[in-house]
Amino acid sequence: MKVAIYGQQYPQEAGSNIMELLHELEKNQVQIAVERSFLETLKNQENCKEFAIFTHKEGLDPSFDLFISIGGDGTILRAVTYIGNLGIPVVGVNTGRLGFLSIIKKNEVKDLVQDFISGNYSIVERSLVQLRTEGEIPEFDGRYYALNEVTVSRKDTTSMITVETHLNGEYLTSYWSDGLIVATPTGSTGYSLSCGGPVLMPTVKSLVITPIAPHNLNARPLVISDDTEIRLKVSGREDFHLVSLDSRVATLKHGQEIIITKADFVIKMVAFPKGSFFKTIRKKLLWGQDRRN
Repeated sequence: MKVAIYGQQYPQEAGSNIMELLHELEKNQVQIAVERSFLETLKNQENCKEFAIFTHKEGLDPSFDLFISIGGDGTILRAVTYIGNLGIPVVGVNTGRLGFLSIIKKNEVKDLVQDFISGNYSIVERSLVQLRTEGEIPEFDGRYYALNEVTVSRKDTTSMITVETHLNGEYLTSYWSDGLIVATPTGSTGYSLSCGGPVLMPTVKSLVITPIAPHNLNARPLVISDDTEIRLKVSGREDFHLVSLDSRVATLKHGQEIIITKADFVIKMVAFPKGSFFKTIRKKLLWGQDRRN
């Protein structure tokens, strides 16, 4: 069995839990690979021993059985850029805050290992969106996909932008707004939700188009089939706008067409019996917490 471990930063309060995770994996004769920068941090903070390493460019392949992300939801979104289309199942150990995606508590790492080894888990496939445009965007380093959303937004101005939007070649509307979000079902509980978008179950075959602070007040979030091709073209008073794939951001010139479609691969999220999507949203969104309930 082979396991990859990744973290963006060292969570001081979870150092002992990380070492417990490594010890539990070694005790079960699991081959371990740790992301290079994260391993250097662990060695400095915890006197961690050497392990095999991986980077964006090398060290990972489909033979890995599990990818463990240590951090918050943002860390899982970054982990997806390492996994890509390799098909490695991923699970998040939550040392962050909200935890819609990183659902394993830091003190449950031993149970995580035992449940996975014993097969006491299931796989939920999460769809992604991908972006195409003319030329290369260096900031994305060839990884033009996102688990949560693609967003276009204003840059260097307080003025709104106009986002001309076509669906499968047919003109939809031009949004006057601070930007536009195209979210997956996974991303429906992220940025899109904070802008008034609906919550979608992770397995539905849909995307959500959500305007950010629209000036045309009748503009509402729109749920569309995930086989739709979305074409966007931004205009405004400035020359440039921002485009983001989850937390990765780049600058594009106004008028450059952006094409968004569902990616041709999925991310495999590990789910355990004691957790579920409905339990997570009840807890994280405080559903039913009104005293009248």
